[in-house]
Amino acid sequence: MARIAGVNIPAAKPLHIALRYIYGIGPTNALEICERVGVTATKRVNQLTESEVLRIREDIDKNYKVEGDLRREVAMNIKRLMDLGCYRGLRHRKGLPVRGQRTHTNARTRKGKAKPIAGKKIATKK
Repeated sequence: MARIAGVNIPAAKPLHIALRYIYGIGPTNALEICERVGVTATKRVNQLTESEVLRIREDIDKNYKVEGDLRREVAMNIKRLMDLGCYRGLRHRKGLPVRGQRTHTNARTRKGKAKPIAGKKIATKK
């Protein structure tokens, strides 16, 4: 099992899939890394040599912000919005959808489990 950017990437998967286990690297970036380093994207991780793993590790360190640094930057961006008190920051603070989605129905992922309201009657069909 190779360790890149502090993440154990699965050995049995193709390289372009396994690189996606690193926070901040998606499908496009994974293919770019494979191409830049000169490794076949479909090659399995357990078939990589130590030098190839080292080249991949160096390329990621040099060209991408991943894992802890990226998480910290995203958290700081959200904190900045909340401190400014702008609309997006208020939505983050209240735990509501930020990008204009409706909240009358849906939005359960963001709002959490539905809380029952005392005294509210449920409409029944006759």
